[in-house]
Amino acid sequence: MSALPGTVVAITGASSGIGAATARLLAERGAAVVLGARRTDRLDELAEQIRAAGGRAVTCTVDVTEPASLEQLVTLAVTEFGRLDVLVGNAGIGRTGPMAELGTENWSAMIDVNLRGVLNGIAAALPVFRRQGRGHLVTTLSTAGLRIVPTQGVYAGTKNAVRTLLEGLRQESTDGVLRTTSISPGYVRTEFADHVEDPETRAHIAETMREFGLDPEAVARTIAFAIEQPHEVEIGEITLRPTRQG
Repeated sequence: MSALPGTVVAITGASSGIGAATARLLAERGAAVVLGARRTDRLDELAEQIRAAGGRAVTCTVDVTEPASLEQLVTLAVTEFGRLDVLVGNAGIGRTGPMAELGTENWSAMIDVNLRGVLNGIAAALPVFRRQGRGHLVTTLSTAGLRIVPTQGVYAGTKNAVRTLLEGLRQESTDGVLRTTSISPGYVRTEFADHVEDPETRAHIAETMREFGLDPEAVARTIAFAIEQPHEVEIGEITLRPTRQG
């Protein structure tokens, strides 16, 4: 039996990939999902699919770099469903390249989305969790932060910064109210490669994803596993990768 019926989950980066797969799976298991992303046409289509299958879903235009945008997402959850139990911070971007190229605009973009975006989500959700007496932050990181490779130093740095702040928050939150979970996937078949500027690197990542990348639903099942645990059980970190990934 799933522990999700009645659970209210907000998801950033929900318009594709891991976010969309997570929304579908959690809704199938009985959760009400609040979908946030910038591509509202995709969000609306996904929400319609979920509702047609008997699930509950609402959408909100979300730019995680804007604090007010995350506040709107959280407010929508509380207004529509009476509470917010889980915030899945899944929005993220990767801009790879040698640091010697000094791609400072890309560095700033990754810091804004991958790090500040998570902080903005925490700032929006934490007061609601405290009022309710419980809540759960689930954040998508990456194995790039565990095995540092050339061209991904800044991207890995943003992911490891989030890993650090979540551990700090966990240690500040041992009163039983808050759970934190970080999910670090390896290669997953998503749109990640589409945004890599270097053609050679983009082609390599795309080919690797096609060859042995995980289906996004594998990550969705992992997120569901963490959420479905009893509230007194905190799954702090989960790493999952294709068995063929080095």
